[in-house]
Amino acid sequence: MSKIVIALGGNALGNSQSEQLRLLEGVAKIIVDLVKSGNKIVLTHGNGPQVGQIFLAMDYSAHGEVKTPDMPFPECGSMSQGYIGYQMQQCIQDELERQKIKKDCATLITQVLVDPNDSAFDNPTKPIGKFYTKEEADLISKEKGYTFVEDSGRGYRRVVPSPRPKDIIEKRVIKQLVDNDNIVIAVGGGGIPVIKEDRIKLLEGVEAVIDKDRSAALLARELDADVLLILTAVDKVYINFNKDGQMALDSITTDDANKYILEGQFAKGSMLPKIEACLDFVKDNPSKKAIIGSLEKASEAISGTSGTVITDK
Repeated sequence: MSKIVIALGGNALGNSQSEQLRLLEGVAKIIVDLVKSGNKIVLTHGNGPQVGQIFLAMDYSAHGEVKTPDMPFPECGSMSQGYIGYQMQQCIQDELERQKIKKDCATLITQVLVDPNDSAFDNPTKPIGKFYTKEEADLISKEKGYTFVEDSGRGYRRVVPSPRPKDIIEKRVIKQLVDNDNIVIAVGGGGIPVIKEDRIKLLEGVEAVIDKDRSAALLARELDADVLLILTAVDKVYINFNKDGQMALDSITTDDANKYILEGQFAKGSMLPKIEACLDFVKDNPSKKAIIGSLEKASEAISGTSGTVITDK
């Protein structure tokens, strides 16, 4: 039996509530297959598109004719955790019922501590929400002070800070649920970022989005997981990706990965944070392994017939 933390990308969940529900039905079958093989499963997920949509809807409502109250960004993050988790656990529970497996699945709204002095707050990089033309982005930036960047030739998106996760506030509750053999969905969207200025100050949400793969790696270490599985759009990690000499990597060590990072082999906005999260997990843990693979081949990645395995040197 292995304890596996699985990180599922927010972009893999589609662009609407109905599309997300349809896609999650397929995810549920994959998760239940892993459970049937005797594994303990903890799921995390991205929320960049979803939290952006929620914030836009709330902002439009607050400043439109209806004039509803403003909704802070951390609260929008918690809403995304709730509705993604609700659909995810419902699909998993339905699949468990279909296969007559007696096991429970629960979503935990999760806060993640970040450093208020993290340099990320001075350099927003995490894209959220919809794409805009340059003219639209310039207008919104002038009106609201948001920062926009051009995103892969598809248009302009708002970016927010992406600080590093320092601690998972609800880690003890997550561990209790896992130890009692429940399927757990936690640290959604990288967790709701919170700060704590001193020992007596209450936690306070901040306007940011934590990289979900980094938070998944932290969660995997806290739970003493055997495997960190990061599911993405490709079935393996590649060097010289989309260039002459492209080569898939079946397995790499931390030394290999660091060498490729120095060579600039991994794109900053996509594969690099996934590789760095894997390195965070396997560092000084020779018995652990991280795997990067595709959602469709998740079971094969666990069995060793697909994906890229990353281990300590």
